[in-house]
Amino acid sequence: MAYNKKLFFLMVASLAIAQMAMAGDPDILTDFVALEVGFVDTTNKFFTQTLQPGDLFVFPKGLVHFQYNADEKIPTLAISAFGSSNAGTVSLPDTLFNTSIDDNVLALSFKTDVATIQKLKAGLATKK
Repeated sequence: MAYNKKLFFLMVASLAIAQMAMAGDPDILTDFVALEVGFVDTTNKFFTQTLQPGDLFVFPKGLVHFQYNADEKIPTLAISAFGSSNAGTVSLPDTLFNTSIDDNVLALSFKTDVATIQKLKAGLATKK
């Protein structure tokens, strides 16, 4: 427990020092862009949200999730932390390809094209 408190303190102190090193006040409208986020729950239902500058999003523990920057010309910043050292496992093929996640999002995530994603989905479709 003491180790976690020390690690948390070091992380917060590092962020505070980085903020103090800035030479001026940042313009929140130009320094942050809207970071698209989503996750798939345990029933394979897909949830997505478009974030606005200053928004915070917490992913439910242990679920497949993504973050996507819609504007390739403007970099975004994400800070992440994990609530468990043993988050468990999730079967990715079924969780990713048998949901309503947009094919374009999957293609960008896997650095491939929509046709390949559709072939993967067809190969993993439930046979009746």
